[in-house]
Amino acid sequence: MADSLQKWVGRNRPPRVQITYDVEIGGAVEKKELPLVVGLLADLSGQPLVAPPKLKARRLVDIDRDNFNEVMAKIAPRLDLSVPDTFKKDGNLKIELNFTEFDHFHPESIVRQVPRLAKLLEVRQQLRDLLGKLDGNDELDTMLENIVQNTEELKALQADGSPAPAEAEAEPAEPVPS
Repeated sequence: MADSLQKWVGRNRPPRVQITYDVEIGGAVEKKELPLVVGLLADLSGQPLVAPPKLKARRLVDIDRDNFNEVMAKIAPRLDLSVPDTFKKDGNLKIELNFTEFDHFHPESIVRQVPRLAKLLEVRQQLRDLLGKLDGNDELDTMLENIVQNTEELKALQADGSPAPAEAEAEPAEPVPS
């Protein structure tokens, strides 16, 4: 029976870090291998709302692919930023970003945490939906092209949708029947 690919890789291409030492047991020398354990000491919480415990009170945390999001939720990394407001071209935009799971680092998740950018993302999605509806619908495509190119018709559609403020004030109020 053939061995699995993982065992084949382990035999033919051993891991890069191997720590071994020779031990003499009863006159015979044996080679022992130590497991590689990495400890990382870092403040990965960014700008937390709650101050982290003192260094002496902190304990090592085992992190693997199964508990990564749980550890992220406990650390609760947070950034409080002030960035130039490129929409209004004046002042700064205050942004607070919270990361409680690994997927929150995805660009779309970051955009959803900024209200102004979230609105733009929603408009983008609506435009994509419209493009999807236009695909293969020649009649709708032609109608929208005519509306966009014909400014008079566009103004008429805007007028049908809601009266302009000047028009609403100019119209006399109708008497209410009693």
